[in-house]
Amino acid sequence: MSITPDADPREVPDPSTDSEASFAETALKLGGKSDEEARRTGAIDKADDQVEELFQPQYQTVHSPAHRAVWDRGFPIDLFEAKPVETPADVQRVMDDSVEIVKRHRAAGTVLDDNAKITDAVLDELGGVGYWGLLVDRQYGGSGTPFRSFAPFLTRMAMQDPTIAGLASVHGCIGAVDPVRTFGTPEQKERFLPGLASGQHLSAFALTEPCAGSDLTALRTRAVLQGDQYLVTGEKLFITNVVPGRTIGLVCLIDDRPAVLVCELPAAENEQFRLRKYGLYALKHTHNQGIIFNDFPVPASNLLQPVRGSGLTIAYHGLNLGRIALCANAAGTMRLMMASMLPWGKFRKTYGEAIERRELVQRRLARLAGLTVACDALVAWCSTLIDDGYRGEMECIVAKIFGSESQKEAAIELTMKTHGGRSFLHGHIFGDNALEYLAPCIYEGEGEMLGMAFFKSLVKHHGTTYFEAIGKALQAAGIKKPNPLNPAHAWALKGVVGPYASWLMGQYVSPKPSPSLPPMPTSLRRHAEFAAHELQRRPLEISGVMRKHQLKLADRQCRMSELSGRVQALVVMLCTSLYAARQKDEVVQAAADLVCQDLRRQLLGERPTDRYFRAATSLGQTITEGGFASIAGLATDEILMPYENE
Repeated sequence: MSITPDADPREVPDPSTDSEASFAETALKLGGKSDEEARRTGAIDKADDQVEELFQPQYQTVHSPAHRAVWDRGFPIDLFEAKPVETPADVQRVMDDSVEIVKRHRAAGTVLDDNAKITDAVLDELGGVGYWGLLVDRQYGGSGTPFRSFAPFLTRMAMQDPTIAGLASVHGCIGAVDPVRTFGTPEQKERFLPGLASGQHLSAFALTEPCAGSDLTALRTRAVLQGDQYLVTGEKLFITNVVPGRTIGLVCLIDDRPAVLVCELPAAENEQFRLRKYGLYALKHTHNQGIIFNDFPVPASNLLQPVRGSGLTIAYHGLNLGRIALCANAAGTMRLMMASMLPWGKFRKTYGEAIERRELVQRRLARLAGLTVACDALVAWCSTLIDDGYRGEMECIVAKIFGSESQKEAAIELTMKTHGGRSFLHGHIFGDNALEYLAPCIYEGEGEMLGMAFFKSLVKHHGTTYFEAIGKALQAAGIKKPNPLNPAHAWALKGVVGPYASWLMGQYVSPKPSPSLPPMPTSLRRHAEFAAHELQRRPLEISGVMRKHQLKLADRQCRMSELSGRVQALVVMLCTSLYAARQKDEVVQAAADLVCQDLRRQLLGERPTDRYFRAATSLGQTITEGGFASIAGLATDEILMPYENE
């Protein structure tokens, strides 16, 4: 994957020639920002609008489940329920064969080469059974796998090797597969997709630059057309899976507009193409390097051209798939952590008793199970939305943030603290992978930056509908701090405040109906009802924040992040409770109940009760006895420095 160290991938301008100012551009200008900042932010807003236009109106963000759950009168419970997955038999065979290959190489100790990278033999064998073509359409040699099947499969693969699971996401979601599938011409698809499906060409996506992380307005890599080819000059950074002979989707500037070229890199470095090698703690089992281009030739026929928008439209499209994949990978990785904790809990004794019988360890196992089930729920839900045709921007952001933050907590607070000092030994699951566990907080956009992107998507329609006209009226009247009791201010707003006043009154006098929930266990029903009720209460709070900060809201990052986080937590609660209610496994339901209790206490500022601790330790004990079925038979690492006689 491409690392953007502090990136909000939505903060990328599309220098559109559209003369109509966007909502963001207008607000910033009225708020006293510089013309340059307003122009860049407005370009971002326009680029986002262009991505929206790729989707049918009923599947755009304003009609997405998360948006409707807050703003609609009435609650779309059915849109929060994941559809059951029915994986075609031939696709299932590809998945099973792929897992068996990795299992066999793990058992033989041949997954990694002498440089600790995934071996070519493993990559080639996976290609031979169809692993790299899972998301490629059948007519081009792939499996045409529904994303609802692909995403949970990544969890299964991550339980064998998280890096190999991650490479499938890089290749199929944010690499060249998705851009060519979605935006390529028939000729481009015929030319590129068969090689991408077979694994002859593994792919990457090159977006980040040394000076362009969160601020991708600073893109410098350029391509100049000369005859029938483009000459590319510039540098890319943090590009996973870029090795000689691979295929990349390259975001660069063509005539000062972002564009995407499909580049086939040569087998060896030359004067036009070099790799920048650097030490990197995370992603250590992959080839993550920089690329330096100097008049590097790319056929003009390799340019991908969306019907509307620019290269940033192409870049945005695959990010949502990558965010779901990241959450799926976290669900598998956390299962590996749990599997490592169980034998250690039996082996390690303190004061003559195994630590698996200690409440703290049992609570940690219960918490880990809850986080894992919640990630499973988000993966199932978001991948359902993608297959149904939704853009899924807000929902996939929730999955990415929750998945990466859960993995971070699981690694440090649950796994490391349970294993103690042995966590830092060479060969230990934590010691060898600590930074691998933390890095997903940055992938596909740093969490808090993405949280603000979530909030901006949540308030954009409300702001455009009610606040934009008010802001323009205040600007025209020269009013910086409006006071409704001032007759002059009231007069200036007389023609524009009516629609908002009507909306506001409706929120107070017309209660929203209760959601119609499916049959659910009582404990999970309470969580679903709480989440739905609280989401329906958010419009007044959100609108109040917009009213309070007005045109300065864009600068209130801490407030946006905090409010966004609470809305996201409610979405996770609702999704998890509905998902668990459909599972027959009582352990899964108990784990979902606990993580929803945790989220509720976090939202309400409450302390855990003794009843909660009893439930947590009981679940933890069940897990130590083999009750978490999805990790059954999972191979675990040996216990290091056993000191049997201590």
